[in-house]
Amino acid sequence: MNISFYTATAGAREQQSRLDVHANNIANVNTYGFRAKQPSFSQLMTGPVTGIEGDLMRGVGSRMEDAATDFRQSGLTGTERKLDYAINGAGFFGLLDPRTGEVSYTRDGSFTLSELKEAGEVEVTETDETGAETTRTEEGLVSKWYLSDGMGRFVLDRTGQRIEVDAETAESTDIPELPVGVFDFINHDGMRSLGDNRIVPVEKNGNVGLGTGEAVQGCLELSNADLANELTKVIESQRTFQYMLRMITTSDEIETTVNGLR
Repeated sequence: MNISFYTATAGAREQQSRLDVHANNIANVNTYGFRAKQPSFSQLMTGPVTGIEGDLMRGVGSRMEDAATDFRQSGLTGTERKLDYAINGAGFFGLLDPRTGEVSYTRDGSFTLSELKEAGEVEVTETDETGAETTRTEEGLVSKWYLSDGMGRFVLDRTGQRIEVDAETAESTDIPELPVGVFDFINHDGMRSLGDNRIVPVEKNGNVGLGTGEAVQGCLELSNADLANELTKVIESQRTFQYMLRMITTSDEIETTVNGLR
């Protein structure tokens, strides 16, 4: 069979994967703290494979090797909301999932306050027959407020602990600057993306440490996805995909002509 069928099929499949990456970037162009993905390709190595009709070629064409994350900083926009934070410089916010103990990282600082019931001592006031009031303490559930991402995960401070906010501050609109931690890694390559605009490190990223960036209250970081660039890449992917399909059509016409000569 004409090897161009395999080459075109592999190319069309990988261009579809590339298109998916750029489509996701476009969908998140207005997502605060979003880091765009940049697909990269590599040529497939070829080698003979023994088949029924003789040697066949393996690994023809190219494939999308990776969709690396672009960690370049984007612009900051002021929101005047006291629970919004942006990072000016390198680093990430740390998020702790209390159910699993997993710590993930994000550049999206649109935080909120979450109430958590924890075991502790509560004061109980009792009135006797004479009307006298007595107060005693007993074990019960105490309401505490923590800075969170609004999805059940708590924001970490510079020491890696949850950031607690007292009840009076939680009810106020004028919340002081909180000790939001900024963390970073020696190497960013290969960090694994999760849902909700989060990432987690892999072994080659090294140990986590304090980042050099500064947490800025009342601001959010814009997405670093460039809409004009992403639309250009989408057009390139579509055109390349069409060329691959045209190659298949041309190869089929050649095969039909050859078979007609027999």
